[in-house]
Amino acid sequence: MAHQATAPVRPVTVEAALDEPLSRWLWLVKWILLIPHYVVLFFLWVAFAVVTVVAFFAILFTARYPRPLFDFNVGVLRWGWRVSYYSTGAFATDRYPPFSLGPEPEYPARLDVAYPERLSRGLVLVKWWLLAIPHYIVVGFLAGSAGGERWWFAYAGLITVLAFFAIVAVAFTAGYPRGLFDLIVGLNRWVLRVVAYAALLTDVYPPFRLDQGGGEREPVP
Repeated sequence: MAHQATAPVRPVTVEAALDEPLSRWLWLVKWILLIPHYVVLFFLWVAFAVVTVVAFFAILFTARYPRPLFDFNVGVLRWGWRVSYYSTGAFATDRYPPFSLGPEPEYPARLDVAYPERLSRGLVLVKWWLLAIPHYIVVGFLAGSAGGERWWFAYAGLITVLAFFAIVAVAFTAGYPRGLFDLIVGLNRWVLRVVAYAALLTDVYPPFRLDQGGGEREPVP
């Protein structure tokens, strides 16, 4: 009997829709409107780090990522992506991000990660630091740095710079450049794929490929 080809699964899905028309001046105060989100996200990212450490040992001993922990960390990524999309990660919607870890399919920025039934025990030891180093260099350029204790070393990444160019274009022309939107979403997609890989959510190595546009490409077998 001939074997049927198994449909390839996309490990990380990042999608976005340009939410036009956009306000010409709301972007000036979005950082104030997002203060409640920033407070919540601070604690969520702390929990994200702790959950990732717990998941590390779970994968090391059982080759499985506990589903409740997996769903929580994917939810934190979703929350962060929606807040970023609303603000300096794209400025591509004026719809206020929901306070939710769930998928929220009606929101214009969406993210999902396919749950892996098994993960490599050996790979978990090296993928989050050694194997991801080339991607970390790229992500540092794309996402920038908050500086941390070295506040004087903080810098904006390419994504933020391009997002500001786009929203200034909106302010003066009332239109978001479509080519710029496709590029910005593609760069965010690259960063989020790397974050999901480094957070042990998948064993599929992020491609060195800029997939532009709001929709995902068909997964490669």
